[in-house]
Amino acid sequence: MLASNRLPFRLESAGGRTRLRPTVGGLVSGVSGFLRSLESAPGRAVDYLWIGWPGGTAGPAARARFRRTAIRERSCVPVFLSAMEQERFYDGFSNRTLWPLFHYFPSLAAVDRRGWDAYRSVNERFAETVASVLRLGDAVWVHDYHLMLLPKMLRERAPGTPIAFFLHVPFPAFEVFRVIPHVWGSALIEGVLGADVAGFHTYDYARHFLRAAERLLGLGHRHGEVALPDRPVRVEAFPIGVDFPFLDGASRDPVALAQREALAQDLGGCRTILSVDRLDYSKGLLNRFEAFERFLEAHPRWQGRVTLLAIVVPSRIGVESYRAMKVRVEEAVGRINGRFGRLGWTPVAYQYRTYPFPALAALYTLCPVALVTPLRDGMNLIAKEYLAARSDETGVLILSDTAGAAREMGEALIVNPYHVDSIAGAIRQALEMPEEEQRRRNRAMRERLRRYDIVRWGKDQFQQLAVVRGAVEALRARSLTPARRAEMIRQFRSARRRMLLLDYDGTLVPLAPTPPEAVPTAGLLRLLRSFAEDPRTEIAILSGRERKTLEEWLNGIPLFLVAEHGAWSRDRAGSWRAARPVAREWKGHVR
Repeated sequence: MLASNRLPFRLESAGGRTRLRPTVGGLVSGVSGFLRSLESAPGRAVDYLWIGWPGGTAGPAARARFRRTAIRERSCVPVFLSAMEQERFYDGFSNRTLWPLFHYFPSLAAVDRRGWDAYRSVNERFAETVASVLRLGDAVWVHDYHLMLLPKMLRERAPGTPIAFFLHVPFPAFEVFRVIPHVWGSALIEGVLGADVAGFHTYDYARHFLRAAERLLGLGHRHGEVALPDRPVRVEAFPIGVDFPFLDGASRDPVALAQREALAQDLGGCRTILSVDRLDYSKGLLNRFEAFERFLEAHPRWQGRVTLLAIVVPSRIGVESYRAMKVRVEEAVGRINGRFGRLGWTPVAYQYRTYPFPALAALYTLCPVALVTPLRDGMNLIAKEYLAARSDETGVLILSDTAGAAREMGEALIVNPYHVDSIAGAIRQALEMPEEEQRRRNRAMRERLRRYDIVRWGKDQFQQLAVVRGAVEALRARSLTPARRAEMIRQFRSARRRMLLLDYDGTLVPLAPTPPEAVPTAGLLRLLRSFAEDPRTEIAILSGRERKTLEEWLNGIPLFLVAEHGAWSRDRAGSWRAARPVAREWKGHVR
């Protein structure tokens, strides 16, 4: 069972009729590719439900009709939102607070209580919807920053359900994340930790999440595993891939080939640099246009011979900052074309629209250079799709070092997206790169994409989920049952000689952040003394604490003490001895 903010199609109402339109984006593209691969696997039936918002609004009758159709024909369960919820949850907290914050634009992040309340309320609605269709044995895969509270809410409703969470955007460093109120940040971290497995694109993002969990909730980790009181949570990097066989074959698709020929004629034989991005301030569009302008200035011989094909996909048109961004983008395009353009040549071919996949595949194979320079991006699948579609292994990818994809694609021309001169230099290098070098670079990256494709990405998460759930079941199997507890008490009472080995922190006293908070209570001291003075019973307390501290806390009780993780032990008479002589010469070298 999948849960994401959006379904893979959106609901459009016009003239009294309701239509379904495919949605675009990295999440839908990635998850749909994974499901498509499972459905095409021989001899395997795939049974899933996709829960999400279909976009738009509709009346009660249309909602009921749409729900029946979506479940029957698309294996989807819609979660409908009111116009106010769309504004405060989606346009508001999700995209005016979390999106800029997670992409390192804290100055653009709004702190609005109404937005937070709507975010929490919509996550509750998703939890209720998922719980209403959840069946015994189902696993739930929750996606992205819109639903960070959902895993914990599901855990509370269905405690035994295996849950995985994946974040499709960066998770920022704690110094940025802490911009939002402490209570909200803590709730978001707790929400994600409701999952058994929390997945991120890169190890940096996973490390940032673990740091936030430590700073806000006091939760440490060991090798990416957070030990909660009742279960472990695995925090891991799963870099999303692409449907490599599908993309590799797209270049030979008849529809794509026909579109490629038509596009080549429209471009008039110029070398083409491809830029495809949603309209978003995190994508670095203005820096990209400035770099192309700088390139034309510095290398006039390329004027009239190269065109920047800039496809800008409409996005979040209801958010004011996005509308302002569109104006600035079109001003930059107009400035470059007005300055350098001439009859028969337009330096920037600007398209503000969504491209269907066959046309996009045609562009991937037509354009010898792809310019992918976001200021910050979780992964960026355009970079991976471009290389996967280049079955002849030619083409040059210019890639921002702040995109998650740069961690895997070091053979690309890696640039600083804020340094326009370095981007301009990379454009020249890309246009002049010999085909032999293009193939050498691309062969390595394409093989990496082939090995770690979208199927591997999904399977790795579910395999990790199975491992974690196995550990949870093993812990549950060792839990003390009432019958076993009664038997242990009976045996203890009837035994002639008894020994109790007791851990201190977390067993005799609750775990505490500072030593004074771990002092034994008067009731605990009375209980220990009553056992220690029984001639049939020996008690040993084992701890990592210093021997001086244990002696002060437990002074006068005749029991064995093991301190400092076994380095020192004390008998009932109070004599300490070291486990072995400890050499100290190495400390100087370490210092």
